Amino acid sequence: MLDNLFTPTHLLIILVIALLIFGPRKLPELGKGLGEGLRGFKDGIKGSNNDAAKQEAAAKTEATPQTK
Repeated sequence: MLDNLFTPTHLLIILVIALLIFGPRKLPELGKGLGEGLRGFKDGIKGSNNDAAKQEAAAKTEATPQTK
């Protein structure tokens, strides 16, 4: 049933429907939000190793005084 769901024709129809519903100005924002959500989901699945490194880097950045 879902074998041919993502054929080019179906994707084009989905894009046209999304364009009609959200309008051309809102679609880039929706795409960006979707991409960031998927990226966050992937990072979450990869494990806490990346999270620990990010937290350590953020802590170093906060501890270092920034001069202008």
